[in-house]
Amino acid sequence: MNISIPPVRSLFDFSGKTVIVTGSGSGLGQGIARRFAEAGARVVVHYNASRQGAAQVVSEIQTRGGTAVAIQADIVQPQDVARLVSETVDAFGQVDVLINNAGIYPLHGLLEMQPQEWDAVVDANLRSAFLCTQAFAKQIVNQNSASGGSGGAIVNITSIEAENPAPMHSHYVAAKGGVLMLTRASAFELAAHNIRVNAVAPGLISRPGIEQAWPDGVERWQRSAPLKRLGAPEDVADACLFFASPAARWITGANLLVDGGVMTHQIF
Repeated sequence: MNISIPPVRSLFDFSGKTVIVTGSGSGLGQGIARRFAEAGARVVVHYNASRQGAAQVVSEIQTRGGTAVAIQADIVQPQDVARLVSETVDAFGQVDVLINNAGIYPLHGLLEMQPQEWDAVVDANLRSAFLCTQAFAKQIVNQNSASGGSGGAIVNITSIEAENPAPMHSHYVAAKGGVLMLTRASAFELAAHNIRVNAVAPGLISRPGIEQAWPDGVERWQRSAPLKRLGAPEDVADACLFFASPAARWITGANLLVDGGVMTHQIF
């Protein structure tokens, strides 16, 4: 058995690697994109409607000496996903890491929910992850065949709600539960192509204005979470860096809770 163990100091150096972060024109995705750029990666800032936010992230990365491009795509459409991957290859010559972060999380009661509302949430969170995973994996297979490539890594952003239902979120928890099982199934199938697939499950992540918009929720979270604070985008981003890096070279199909310990509570 011949295993190459990289030195510790090189584990989180993504120089020469290309990373696609879906849904990185706003919110959590912006933080993930910035963090990979800080680690030296060439970053594709994917967006659907958040053009201004994507341009802002690209500008920030470039100002700090990094490399990034913004690419628009509606990733519930197969042709747009194919274009996202092909434009990434055109820009940087290869793909190495995919972060399936894009998604939506509106509130709808189960009894009042319309079928189109269910479909929109499942499409945005689960269908998009499937389509991007498939297109990315096909590109990795092509790279492996063409030049003996080194495989790739996929990190899916799930949620603690994949395992812990929340009110008004039956569509969202079903979709995120699906992403969790997609992670495990694709980890099993894609290992033959040296593609690792893992998931990061965030808890409540801070965003501008959340304390004013949802004061009772923030207070309940801080009271319940053993570590007593909301998460920061960088907390999730660093978990993604780990899974995408050689530090996680023998890990696939795993789901990492990044939730301040809130899921440790006794349930009865």
